Amino acid sequence: MQINKLEQMFSVLSNKKKKRLVVAFANDAHTIDAVSKAIDRGLVEATLVGDRDIITKVCTEENIDVNKFRIVDVDIDTKAASKAVELINNNEGDFLMKGLVSTENYMKAILNKDNGLMPPKAILSHVTIMENANYHKLLIVGDVAVIPAPEIKEKIAIINYLIKTAKALNIDKPKVAVIAASEQVSMKMQSSIDAAILSKMGDRKQFGNAIVEGPLALDLAIDAESAKIKKIDNEVVGDADCLLFPNIESGNVFYKTNTKLAKTEVGAIVAGAKVPCILSSRGDSVNTKLYSIALGALIAG
Repeated sequence: MQINKLEQMFSVLSNKKKKRLVVAFANDAHTIDAVSKAIDRGLVEATLVGDRDIITKVCTEENIDVNKFRIVDVDIDTKAASKAVELINNNEGDFLMKGLVSTENYMKAILNKDNGLMPPKAILSHVTIMENANYHKLLIVGDVAVIPAPEIKEKIAIINYLIKTAKALNIDKPKVAVIAASEQVSMKMQSSIDAAILSKMGDRKQFGNAIVEGPLALDLAIDAESAKIKKIDNEVVGDADCLLFPNIESGNVFYKTNTKLAKTEVGAIVAGAKVPCILSSRGDSVNTKLYSIALGALIAG
């Protein structure tokens, strides 16, 4: 069954073996609450790396049974991030989550050349799944947070991550729209040239069982009526599963317009490391963190 709603991830995961989540510096109520809910739903087993006294205090205040977690007591954020990565490398966890540690220190632990989680020549990218009430299914988008100005090599990696995520959502043949300012190929815009190349690679099955189409303006990718008016007809227009944005500005604006104005629910991971890594903001809601945990568990296999 194709997953078209974020909540549907929970029922799919309930029939799978539980994945082991490791949380780096899990000292905040939002993170602990989200992980607790994931455990209650039978999605994961969890190890919280952080200050044991603070974690216990938060659990007491939130009426959460602290015994449902394995706790590794580390009271400094940088050391907690490194310890969480070490647990993953020691096969004591299947995916990683950011707690109260800063993004910079979390990423440093992942990117550490000696003890991190990076395969050789790997490219990290942020992948988001969105449930917008005005679209008929989930949207899988990238990159909105990690790669500022992806070149063609990085765009290839991002497309592969989008497709892998779509497959984890049981989408057999993902439809990828390579977004640009216009559907007309323009030699004056690098994003347009890249999109044409990526589309041709898709035609030649270099992305496997997926359809890659571009350049496409955003309206064509998600609105069948716009495609009809412009007389553009292919398998992706109006029905895209995945959106590849040309740069972080366009992707980030799309993300924040959806979450802030349209109140879109999301889940997100960073792909490209040895395991999925959840890079949730300290200000993210419990629901966003819970959906991100579910997404990480699905992609962890």
